[in-house]
Amino acid sequence: MKIAICDDSYQDALTLKSLFKGLHNTTIYLSAGEVLADIENNKKKYDLYLLDIYMEVMNGIDLAQRIRKWDENAMLCFISSSDAFYREAYDLYAVQYLIKPVEEADLNKLIERISLQIARNRELSLQYKWRGEMGAIPYNRILFISSRGHMVYIQCKDGTVQECKGKLNEIAEQVCGDILFRCHQSFIVNMYYVSSLDGNELILSDYQIPISRRYIADIKKKYYEILFEEMD
Repeated sequence: MKIAICDDSYQDALTLKSLFKGLHNTTIYLSAGEVLADIENNKKKYDLYLLDIYMEVMNGIDLAQRIRKWDENAMLCFISSSDAFYREAYDLYAVQYLIKPVEEADLNKLIERISLQIARNRELSLQYKWRGEMGAIPYNRILFISSRGHMVYIQCKDGTVQECKGKLNEIAEQVCGDILFRCHQSFIVNMYYVSSLDGNELILSDYQIPISRRYIADIKKKYYEILFEEMD
């Protein structure tokens, strides 16, 4: 598991890291700015963010709000010497709120919960590899997937595009089913984000995705099934 610890007290961060006993890939940041720079400039992403609330310049709550803009599914845990920010943590869908000094048993329970959640998410996530890093994107974040040459492009709801090397046929074997459907030699679409079916095109947000003759019958069937689901 990839874990980010952000605490402006290096000793507190180091103590927290030691509780993991080297079992996880853990990175220490001493300020919110360091975390944001790594996320925004280096596209870093973690399975779990452990954020101290009381930090100078930008506190843990403000940092969590910024992280949420980049990763709406980020798993956040706040660490504080006070329980004064429970409400803010709840509003940000934090998975846990731990009081310093953090007990090893509480941290182990948290890791167990996160591990189970990650396993569930992977069941409905597209696994990819890019520049030596493994990643996963939940189906509900994907608008469509396209291919060009030996590259695959995953277009997400938030406007970001994740690139990876591979073939669309291989991706289709992994993901196509009740949510993601092949509609063309070069496209797989999330049928639940299709706003309309216009002749031989699917409209998703501002995108027009072609449907080839080979897939038109299955696409129409799924499109109308979803319409009836929404009416029910």
